[in-house]
Parts: sequence; structure tokens; C-alpha cells
Amino acid sequence: MTDRPASSAFVIEPAAIPSLPVQGSDLRFPVRRIYCVGRNYAEHAKEMGHDPNREPPFFFQKNPDALNTSGIFPYPVKSSDVHYEIELIVALGKGGTDIAPGDALDHVFGYGVGLDMTRRDLQGEAKKMGRPWEIGKSFEASAPCGPLIPVSEAGHPAAGEIWLDVNGARRQTGDLSQMIWNVPDTIAYLSAYFTLAAGDIIMTGTPSGVGAVQRGDVLSGGVDGIGTLDVRVV
Repeated sequence: MTDRPASSAFVIEPAAIPSLPVQGSDLRFPVRRIYCVGRNYAEHAKEMGHDPNREPPFFFQKNPDALNTSGIFPYPVKSSDVHYEIELIVALGKGGTDIAPGDALDHVFGYGVGLDMTRRDLQGEAKKMGRPWEIGKSFEASAPCGPLIPVSEAGHPAAGEIWLDVNGARRQTGDLSQMIWNVPDTIAYLSAYFTLAAGDIIMTGTPSGVGAVQRGDVLSGGVDGIGTLDVRVV
């Protein structure tokens, strides 16, 4: 048997590494995993029919190749009820397990703004049957994101408005201080169940006001001190 050279060590061409742009840099942030916090704002939990006072945090994942930095969201197939959810993104520069809340922010590289696009009808069907949510959450281009801003520029926002407009009308508004589980507690809790690593990002949940999109809609949102995101539905 002849050893293959390192440049052709795979039987097929490897996929490109998913990544996000970094504000003020030509370098990009490579993404390893995407963790999403479910129902992390009390009013959103209520509008989804849940009591936020009775639930510990829970998480689901999106595939890293669901990241979408094009500014275009292609309406997905097999769904007629696709919803927007504006979120603060946390990007980890280093990982670990059983991270203490007091140490958690030392693991953060930076922050960004993203959308957790959801095939709500398919998610609802999965919930009724006790099945996983991937079919509703982890599909192509389902994580539109803006550039990351490093901690050295943004600091660690514990408060600040988070909002989303659809075709110029305000649909979602909240404040980061309204998170049930703040960023340090989220990182600490998550690290008790998973080995976190540099390149992981966490989508930290959405405020109330989620709703459906239609082809042609323009979504414009942001987080104070972090950035904005504009996405057109096609």
C-alpha cells in the first residue's frame, strides 16, 4: 500500500470550515458547534405556552454549516410557517468543562447578532410526537449572522436593547438583562454537560414577539453595542 500525501488524505474533498467574519479584521472565526438556548426570555417562554419559573435551561444544536452571512434567507422547503427569532451570539475563544460562572466570561472571544430561523410547523409536529427538533431548527441557511465584535471592543454586555423590525415595523424588543440565564450562567451550565471548545458559539435565546416571515420580507435587527443584521427573505 502506498501512503497518501497529506494533501490528499481524504477519499472525498473535505467541506469548507464554517466561519464568521470578525469586525475590523480580515481573519475569520472558525465555528465548531452551535448551541442554542431555548426559551431564555420570560415573555417569550410565556408566548410559547410555558412557565419560565419552572424550567431549568435547555439546549438544542444547529449544524455549523447552517450559518448564513449572505444577507439572504432562502425560504425553506416543506414548510409554510417559518419564524424569525433575533438573538445575541456568544463566541468562545477557549473551552473547558465544569466552568465556574465567575470564570465563564474569560472564555468569550466576542459577541454578535444572529437569527434562529425556525420551521415552526415542523417543530410543532415534532413536539407533539416527542421527537427531536432538528427538522424545525437545523436546516440550510437557518442561522443568519452578522460579524463578531471582539470582547476588546465590545466588553461583556449584561444589558442593552435587542430588537427586530420586519419591513420597518417593530416586532421584537427586549433587553439582555431580561435573560433568565445570563451569559456566564449559560456557559457554566452548558459546560457541565458538554466539553466546550474554542470555536463554539451560543445563541442565547430570543425575546417575545416571534412571528412568521413571507418571501420578500426584510428583517432588520440588532443588539445595542454589538451590531445590526439585515436579512431579506427570498
